[in-house]
Amino acid sequence: MSTIDPAVLARIVRTALEEDLGTRGDVTTAAIVDSSLSAVVRFVARQPLVVAGVDSAVESMRQREPGVEIEAHCSDGDRLVAGATIVRARGRAARLLEAERTALNFLMRACGIATATAAAVAEIAGTGAQLLDTRKTAPGLRVLDKQAVRAGGGTNHRMGLFDAVLIKDTHLRTGLDVTGAIARARSAGHPATAIAIEVSTLEDLEGAIEAGAGRALLDNMDLPTMRAAVELAGGRILLEASGGLRPGSLRAVAQTGVDFLSVGWLTHSAPSADVAMELGQ
Repeated sequence: MSTIDPAVLARIVRTALEEDLGTRGDVTTAAIVDSSLSAVVRFVARQPLVVAGVDSAVESMRQREPGVEIEAHCSDGDRLVAGATIVRARGRAARLLEAERTALNFLMRACGIATATAAAVAEIAGTGAQLLDTRKTAPGLRVLDKQAVRAGGGTNHRMGLFDAVLIKDTHLRTGLDVTGAIARARSAGHPATAIAIEVSTLEDLEGAIEAGAGRALLDNMDLPTMRAAVELAGGRILLEASGGLRPGSLRAVAQTGVDFLSVGWLTHSAPSADVAMELGQ
């Protein structure tokens, strides 16, 4: 299910490998492993998880061992039990050992995000609300983090500052009010339906609706205020709950009637999954 540009993926993996290998390479492997030795490696789930990051792990091995033979036993989005094989590969042992940690780092982070996302999606199932990610991703790894969210059943929000208008409280602190900020965004050529604005009061929400914004982020509102916001909006604007949302408390938020929950926790705090590489000959 990867939609990542292969050139982008190659660049990300190359940077990660360069970070690990430095200018001297893997001095341990070079000292003790015969360069001609062939080996088979398996990347194994040590816990139940949702798979993500397979392409990153494979690219890590291919960059170190271009002739590696790959057997992918699953795809992003698959659910595995503990002990299941994610990827099996055959190649020169030394080269695969050089790629081990980089491949695992990608897999463990991505599987952790996908697994957490799947649990969050299940938590709000049946409410009609949709789970979104945010821009709170690891620097340089945003496309991978967001792919992992998709693998877990979540929906990607904007990729960056370039693909949507989102007026936050920090923008308003430059001297604009809600109405004025939306008017400026519209005068810059952005359609009203493509403009989102962060609001913290019902008064600001009404102002956003009257100014023609397409979406309002209900910033750190408590549940009673959120329910009042849904009633006030009456379907005139899309509503997105935002700010400090965590697994375990998502369903109550979704049940207020909001359209979306944006959960930065998925990409900045989800625990990495337990994945290991096993090597044989």
